[in-house]
Amino acid sequence: MFKRILGVSLLFGMAATAPPALAASCGDRTAMTEKLQSGYSERLTAGGLQTTRPQATVIEVWSSDETGTFTVLVTHPNGISCVVATGSSFFHIPDSEADPGTPS
Repeated sequence: MFKRILGVSLLFGMAATAPPALAASCGDRTAMTEKLQSGYSERLTAGGLQTTRPQATVIEVWSSDETGTFTVLVTHPNGISCVVATGSSFFHIPDSEADPGTPS
């Protein structure tokens, strides 16, 4: 009985201390943005400050009109950025302008 309890506690203890799966998608912001620029022709197209967390983070949207790819980064105050989303077929929504044929 003791061996079973010890084995189960070791198994759950090791699982609890394992690094999170998302840690692989985090790194130095400078290195990540250089890779986005050189490897995917992406540039910073939108961003904002998120203050709902204990520490404020910056949300950045990098995209490329050439490749149609996009990447969403969350950047922490310590300079570490994490990729939270990537995709393809990125498009811009143009500002709506008044139709010149209709009165305003």
